Amino acid sequence: MKLVKILLLFIALAAIGCAKKENPSFTKDDLVLIPQPKSLKFNNGSFEVTKSTKIIIPQDSLASVSSILNDLFKKAAGFELETSTEVTSENSIQLKINSEIAKEAYELKVTSENVILEANSKLGFVYGLETIRQLLPKEIESASKISNIGWYIPNVEISDAPQYSYRGNMLDVSRHFFGKDYIKKHIDRLAFLKLNTFHFHLVDDQGWRIEIKKYPKLTEVGGFRVDQEDSHWNARTKNDPDAEATFGGFYTQEDIKEIVAYAQEKGIRVIPEIEMPAHVMSAIAAYPWLSCTGEPIAVPSGGVWPITDIYCAGKESTFEFLEEVLTEVMELFPGEYMHVGGDEATKTNWKTCPDCQRRIKEEGLADADELQSYFMKRIEKFLNENNRTLIGWDEILEGGLPEEATVMSWRGFEGGWEASKEGHDVIMTPTSHLYFDYYQGSPDHEPVAFNAFTPLERVYEFRPVLDSMSAEQKKHVLGGQANLWAEYVPTEEHSEYMLFPRLAALAEVVWSPEEQLGWEDFSVRIRKMMDRFEMMGINYAKSAYAIQPESDIDLETGEITIKLKSEFPNTEIRYALNEEELTAESSVYESEIKVDTDTKIKAAVFSNAKVMGPVMDKTFQFHKAVAKPVTYKYPYNQSYASTGETALVNVLKGSKYFKDGRWQGWIGNPAIVTIDLEETTTVSEVVVGSLEEQGTGIYFPQHLKVEVSKDGKSFKEVASLKREYQTNPGAKIENFELKFETQENIQFVRVSIEPLAKTPNGGGAWLFLDEIQVK
Repeated sequence: MKLVKILLLFIALAAIGCAKKENPSFTKDDLVLIPQPKSLKFNNGSFEVTKSTKIIIPQDSLASVSSILNDLFKKAAGFELETSTEVTSENSIQLKINSEIAKEAYELKVTSENVILEANSKLGFVYGLETIRQLLPKEIESASKISNIGWYIPNVEISDAPQYSYRGNMLDVSRHFFGKDYIKKHIDRLAFLKLNTFHFHLVDDQGWRIEIKKYPKLTEVGGFRVDQEDSHWNARTKNDPDAEATFGGFYTQEDIKEIVAYAQEKGIRVIPEIEMPAHVMSAIAAYPWLSCTGEPIAVPSGGVWPITDIYCAGKESTFEFLEEVLTEVMELFPGEYMHVGGDEATKTNWKTCPDCQRRIKEEGLADADELQSYFMKRIEKFLNENNRTLIGWDEILEGGLPEEATVMSWRGFEGGWEASKEGHDVIMTPTSHLYFDYYQGSPDHEPVAFNAFTPLERVYEFRPVLDSMSAEQKKHVLGGQANLWAEYVPTEEHSEYMLFPRLAALAEVVWSPEEQLGWEDFSVRIRKMMDRFEMMGINYAKSAYAIQPESDIDLETGEITIKLKSEFPNTEIRYALNEEELTAESSVYESEIKVDTDTKIKAAVFSNAKVMGPVMDKTFQFHKAVAKPVTYKYPYNQSYASTGETALVNVLKGSKYFKDGRWQGWIGNPAIVTIDLEETTTVSEVVVGSLEEQGTGIYFPQHLKVEVSKDGKSFKEVASLKREYQTNPGAKIENFELKFETQENIQFVRVSIEPLAKTPNGGGAWLFLDEIQVK
């Protein structure tokens, strides 16, 4: 009997040992999906992908989509999944055609036995597989084999479809050329985020990037410029047409075919942009007869404004050239759309060109604006005859919109609103939200960018449709697109930095249902997604982690209160004062920091004892005028009021971004500021902080003067400084020091700051100040 019991116990233990192990379960907090799907349900358990797992496809034409997973597994897991059309129910990832599902939609069900992905198109299967990719551990993105990891997919049920049909990104490869391999890598990343359109900006003043067989000089001459990369974009000199041009590159027609075919496999349509009538100096450099004057010019190496070297709209040879170019381009890009630019054409030459004036007269046009409308309508007619739809920037509205054109609204939402009212399709790409050549963090710790600000949260706030649109107008809004212009983007790594993570924010707002969108939830998921970006080798920006200091003054005590925050909510901020080292053990920021003397503050966002973004390192310099009463002879401009009457004595300095809320601005008047020190004080110096950003009309002062008084009535001059105008292409901050010959015992300080009398263009100059220090 005892032997029987022992035997039964042995059998029971053996059965337990042989039982199939339970796969782990997951929760929403464990996973990161961007864009978030339309509906998501979590179930217990998970499916494990092993080297014996099969991908089952319904037809051979879908075999290529298996590479979305297999390319990853080959590198990260060291095995490739067998692809078969033979149905097997267990240990498989099954792709099934479901004719009831919309074109870009998919349904995904994961159980511990198998994964079933249903869709009605190749696009749907691509998006579903990209979702499976994001459900797998982030290590699946590794470029080398990883051992001791289970490749688990959580048991979920997902039903998903996009909100908008156009979900795009534009890369400018004219200002700086990026090679074919980077373009293909970028296409992969668009697909990863379920974006479906790559807008390929192939032509601009600074480079022609696509081979045209009939006009070889377009790339031989137009594809290269004189190398001035060591100078700021807007400080580069005009090139001699005979100077050696070595900087640039172009895509052969074979390169273009390869890129387009690659994009099609990933579910990405490629829309080429062949600019006209402006942004074409590269073409005119190759063939001067395309302009009104016929004079030789060089491909410019940097910024050009205004853009007057444009195609001649009066010559028939211009249209013959463009039709022949577009014919070759259409053979390479089979899609519906052709982008032809249409923006920023300064028509100075058209107004004096005999050919253009003859055209205006013969066609019964009112002026040069209508001539541009004629130009675009004629190109549209040619494209329509070849079954293509013209897309243009919103300037094509001026003078009359081509009949079937689609408008890309970039100067805000207004162009899109107007075009949709006229019954035209619209793609929203406003500078306010979707220009990724703008700074995404403080210029104090960002690479040089266009001097405007588009942080991550601003991108996430983008919505393609406006409340003021009618129901019919809203139907014409196809979606949205982010643009990365490349004047300040010289490398692939820099390109990635400007695109990510902002591109993920756009991807979600054009895919996910609007009622599901929420910044706080997204900010949690994108922080986790950054870990995956790391594994993917993406040089993403950590700008949203940057510390943003704010200050308030207690006018009674002269005490400054410093507040610290980051763009991401609910972050762990640690800080150190003065000479303390900033470490994972430093003080946690929980409430305002009060200071009443010169104080250096170092601060950063931490997570798991690791610094997550840029370290703020600022010295808040106290001086004798801090929190003292200030009066103004001429009021500051209300558009640039900063914090009001305490702005110039609040210790907090401005950044190189003129809209950061820390600069006070004047135009048309000098800044004449009187500070009451409230008691007799020894003073020997005044320091005035000023900003210059000539591209936006902000200039350093021309003359500064300090006067002092004991009674506030009788003033005497104690220091002055004059400076000559200097060309400065970038943003620059300077502290102007006005030292007294002797110390003065006074109560009142009056500082007069004269702006530049007239800008080089003849307009008024802005004067921007952030602090007046009295020492």
